[in-house]
Amino acid sequence: MPRPTDPLSQFRAAADGDRVALAKVLSTVERGGPGAREVVGIAYRRAPHGADGYTVGITGAPGAGKSTLTDRLVALVRAVGRPAPVPDGADDLQVAVLAVDPSSPFTGGAILGDRVRMQGHALDRGVFIRSMATRGHLGGLAVAVPDAIRVLHACGVGLVLIETVGVGQVEVEVASAADTTVVVVNPGWGDAVQANKAGLLEIADVFAINKADRPGARETRRDLELMLDLTATGGWRPPIVETVAASGEGTDALWTAVGDHRRFLTTSGQLGVVRRRRLEVELHRIAMASVEVRFDQLVGRAVYGALVDRVVSGEMDPYEAADQLLGAFVVPAD
Repeated sequence: MPRPTDPLSQFRAAADGDRVALAKVLSTVERGGPGAREVVGIAYRRAPHGADGYTVGITGAPGAGKSTLTDRLVALVRAVGRPAPVPDGADDLQVAVLAVDPSSPFTGGAILGDRVRMQGHALDRGVFIRSMATRGHLGGLAVAVPDAIRVLHACGVGLVLIETVGVGQVEVEVASAADTTVVVVNPGWGDAVQANKAGLLEIADVFAINKADRPGARETRRDLELMLDLTATGGWRPPIVETVAASGEGTDALWTAVGDHRRFLTTSGQLGVVRRRRLEVELHRIAMASVEVRFDQLVGRAVYGALVDRVVSGEMDPYEAADQLLGAFVVPAD
C-alpha cells in the first residue's frame, strides 16, 4: 500500500503509529509553509497545551555529556515504563528525543549526529529520535521546536526530551520550550559569573554535574549552591544531582529530580501558568516573523535600497529611514 503524501493523511498515519509518516510530518514542520501550518493546527486542536504529555529540555556546554545522559534517561524511562514525570496509566510510555543541532550552511540539515550515540534504541518502536535544524521554518528553531513537540504529543508520544547542542541564545530559547529544563555542567566548568552570563540560572530547573567522578565536582557543587543562595526567590530551588553518564551512575536520582519538579508545577498550579507564558512568547515570535516576511514582500528591495543610499549619503538618519519604511508597510485603516 502506497504511503500518504499530503500532510493531513501523513499526520493521521503518524497518529496511528506509523514512524515513517511521523518523520515526514516533522520534516514538513521544519520546512514551514502552508503544509506546516495545517499540520500544527491539527496537532494543536488534538492536544492543546501539550495535553497530558511532558517535555524535558537538556542543555549545557558542548562536550558536557548531554547525549550520553539523554541516552541513559531514555533507557531508564523505557525500562521503568511509568516514571515519575508521567501520569498514571501510561503503561507503555512513548518517548521522543529532539536533538537540536546547528544547521548546515549548505544543506540546511543538522550537522551533529546525536542519533549515532543512541543506536541502542534503534529497535525499540517506543523510542523516536530526530535531529532538528532551522531549515526554512518561519521564526527558526525557537518556533519549529514547539511545533514539533506539539505534533509529537498529538501523535501519542507522552515524553519528549529536547537536547540542545550548547548554551547560546538559540539554545536558551529552545530549552524554554520544555516544562522542565536540566542544565548539564562538568567539574571545572567555570565560575558563577559565567553561568549567569550564559543565562543558565534563568532556565535551570535541575542541575546535573555530569562526569562527577572527575576532580573538581565538589567545587562545582559549591559554586552552584552559592549561586542559588544569591538568587533564591522562594518556590522551587533547582536541585543539584551528580551523574556519571558513561556508567549510568546518578541517572535514577536525576530522573527523580525531574519528577519532583513536575509534581511541584502540578500541585502549585504553575504548570498551566508556565505553559500559558510559553504560548504568549511563541505567539509573539510567530507574529514578528510573519511581519518581517510581509514587510520584505511589501517594501521591496528597490525602496529599501534607495533609503539605504540616502542614509549612506547623510541625507537622513537611520531612524528617519525606518519611519519611512514603516510608513510604506503600515496601511491606514479605512
